[in-house]
Amino acid sequence: MSAVIEPTEPLIRAVVDLRHDLHAHPELAYQERRTSAVVERELAAAGVESVAGLAGGTGVLGWLPATDNPASAPTIALRADMDALPIHEATGKPYASQHEGVMHACGHDGHTSILLGAARTLAHSTRRPNNVLLLFQPAEEGGAGGQKMVQDGVLSGKVLGKPADMIFGLHGWTTLPLGKLATRVGPMMAATNTFEVVLEGRGGHAAAPHTTRDPIAAAAYLVTALQSLASRNADPLDSLVVTVGQIEGGSAVNIIPEFARIRGTVRTLLPETRATIAQRFREVCEGVAQAFGMTASIDWVEGYPVTSNHATAVGRFMEVVGEELGTDSVSDQGEQTMGGEDFSFYGTECPACFFQLGLIPPGEDGYASVHTPQFDFNDDAIPYGIRAMVALAARPF
Repeated sequence: MSAVIEPTEPLIRAVVDLRHDLHAHPELAYQERRTSAVVERELAAAGVESVAGLAGGTGVLGWLPATDNPASAPTIALRADMDALPIHEATGKPYASQHEGVMHACGHDGHTSILLGAARTLAHSTRRPNNVLLLFQPAEEGGAGGQKMVQDGVLSGKVLGKPADMIFGLHGWTTLPLGKLATRVGPMMAATNTFEVVLEGRGGHAAAPHTTRDPIAAAAYLVTALQSLASRNADPLDSLVVTVGQIEGGSAVNIIPEFARIRGTVRTLLPETRATIAQRFREVCEGVAQAFGMTASIDWVEGYPVTSNHATAVGRFMEVVGEELGTDSVSDQGEQTMGGEDFSFYGTECPACFFQLGLIPPGEDGYASVHTPQFDFNDDAIPYGIRAMVALAARPF
């Protein structure tokens, strides 16, 4: 056991108050100026060296050297995300969002507060056997802030401190009971891709469809044909999601338009599946367009890679967090999900472990889902998150 102190009750209350403040002042991706300033202020108050202005302007990196021979000590990185979502809040909480149409609907206020609580706890420790990097990133919600942090060199020692030997991140989890934490080796969250397909036909009068090349009919056929990617092009035991979320075309009931457009997302857990489906997607779109006598313009955008956990990092999580919270509190069979997460970019630099922090209160059957107006991070999960992060950073290798 290290001599790292446990988070105190006054500290936990202060972190809860901080979380409420961040919740009341949510900021969208790459606009986290107030949040970034709060992070800088809190790190400075704890005596933690930091560098701000990263990842486009709002990312912050903190550095706590080991108390004994930091030059040869291992370096553990801990990460939190800071951005909010464009959603109208409906929690009714006294600390609800003061910014109309913006709210912390994914718990990043909780993640940031937990890491600040861990930073304060670690900073006041009498002995730290490891160096600690503290990553506060912008723009997880589609903006790839994690990728920009990596590109800025936060894990390489270029910005501050030493290169990271291992990195950990958490996410509040609405299907996991309070006090439980879970992870798994290998793929945990999906690779994300978005697409837009424009079918260009020949318009005309709705009463004379034989003189046209109807893109509406082709788009309707394509929406169903794309489902064959999941049912006939991927292993039934693999996870694959193909969703068309938008379809548009036409301006009047008696006009066949010149074009129709569909947009959507494809999610995969295996890199080889991602590559196969990208190719087959194009073939299906072009084939349907040809069958209907028109052309297809295809825009396929690769988003976040698969969030895949390294066995060594998962092993450390299970060992040290199990010791800290009890072996019955941790699981290496965490839920796989088809959601995307830009923590995946950190795993390309060093062994990484992303873990889930339970939010469901005792006696409750469920919890409001993330990305909904009713979601609010469970304050009772904060002590578990702080203790897990502190243990991961402070226990000797």
